Amino acid sequence: MTHAALSARMDGLRSSAIRDLLTLTARPDVISLAGGLPDPDFIPRERISKAAHDALGDPSSVQYGETSGLRRLREVIAERESSKIGRALDVSEVVITHGSQQGLSLLAQVLLDAGDVVVVEEPAYTGALQVFRTAQARLVPVQLDEDGMDTDALEAKLAAGLRPKVVHTVSNFHNPRGAVLSAQRRAHLAALADRYGFWVLEDDPYGELYFGEKPPAPLAALSDRVIRLSSASKVLAPALRVGWLHGDRKVCEAVELIKQGADLCGSSLTQQIAADLFSDVEWFETHLDKLREGYGARAKALVTAAETELSGRARFSEVRGGMFCWMDFVDDVDTTELLGAALEHGVAFVPGSAFAVEADLGRSARLCFATYPEALLVDAVGRLRKSVTAGTA
Repeated sequence: MTHAALSARMDGLRSSAIRDLLTLTARPDVISLAGGLPDPDFIPRERISKAAHDALGDPSSVQYGETSGLRRLREVIAERESSKIGRALDVSEVVITHGSQQGLSLLAQVLLDAGDVVVVEEPAYTGALQVFRTAQARLVPVQLDEDGMDTDALEAKLAAGLRPKVVHTVSNFHNPRGAVLSAQRRAHLAALADRYGFWVLEDDPYGELYFGEKPPAPLAALSDRVIRLSSASKVLAPALRVGWLHGDRKVCEAVELIKQGADLCGSSLTQQIAADLFSDVEWFETHLDKLREGYGARAKALVTAAETELSGRARFSEVRGGMFCWMDFVDDVDTTELLGAALEHGVAFVPGSAFAVEADLGRSARLCFATYPEALLVDAVGRLRKSVTAGTA
C-alpha cells in the first residue's frame, strides 16, 4: 500500500513527552508528579454546576457564537486585565481561545514564517516548543535562573546580530523551572522589544497562584510589543477550555481571522460559565485564596520532604507559586533512566530532557505538587528516594 506523504512541517515533530508520560502513569498504583494537573477537589464543581444550570436557561448558550468569544466574557477579562496592566483594555483587544495553548498556536500562525527566529527560555515549556516547531521556526534558547530569563544574555545575542520575530516567556512561576521574571528583567525585556522590534509572547497561566509575594506587573504594562496570554484552566477548570489573549489590535484581528478557519468559534456554554465565575468577584477572590493556601501547603510539603530525603543528592528550586518544583541532581544521575526505576517504585516525574532545546538537562526533573494532598506527596518523595538508591546501588 502506498502511504500518502505528510506535509514538511511534520518532519521532526514529536509528541509531547509529558502527554506520552501521562499514559504510562495512569496506573492507580503510581503517584504521578508528572502532569500539571489541578486537584479535582480544588476545582469548584458545585459552583460550576450552578453556573452551567443558569447558562442553559439562555438558548444562546447552546448556539454558535462570535469567533472572538462571548462579549460578556471578553468584557470581564478586559476589566480584570486592565487592573493588572494599569490601562483601560478595550474589548476589541481581547480574543477568547480554546485554552491558552490554542492562543499560542494561533499567534504562531499569525506572526511566524518558516525559518523565523523564536527565542525561548531553557528549560522550555514543552507546549510552546511544539507550537514553534510546527511553525517551522528556528529556536534559539536563552538560559534562565531564579529571576527568569537572562535578559543580559539575550541582549548580547541581539547585539551580535540575532533578530528574533518572537520572544516567548512564561513570566510567572515558570513551567518547568518555577522562576519569576524579576521586575528589573521585565523592564529590560520590554525595552529590548521596543528597540529591536520583536514581539514578546507573555504566557501567564500561573500568575494568580502566588503563595507569598505577588509577582511584578505584567510585561504587557511595559510595552505595546507584548501579546499576553492566560487561561482559566489552572484557576477554575481545565475542562472549560477557556483561554484568552490581548495586545496589538491588528494582531488580535489577524488571530480572529485565523481562528475562523480553525474552529469558527469556541463553546458558548463554557464561556458563559467562565464569565459567571470570573464576574462573581467576591466568590472568585475567596476561591483564589483557597487555591493559594492549598497549593502553597503542598509545595512546602513536597520540597521539605525532598530536601530531607535527597539531602546532598539534589537541589530544588525555590517555590513561590504555580504548580512545579525543579530538581537538579548534583551527582551523575540520568533522570530519563531513573524514571524507569521510579515507575517500578510507584512514582513518576518528567525528566529534564523533555524541556531541553540545546542544553544538557539529563540530571534534572520537574515535579508537580498540585495534584495530591501533602501525605501522598511525602509518600511520593519516599518512593523517589528508594528509586534513586536502587538506581545508584
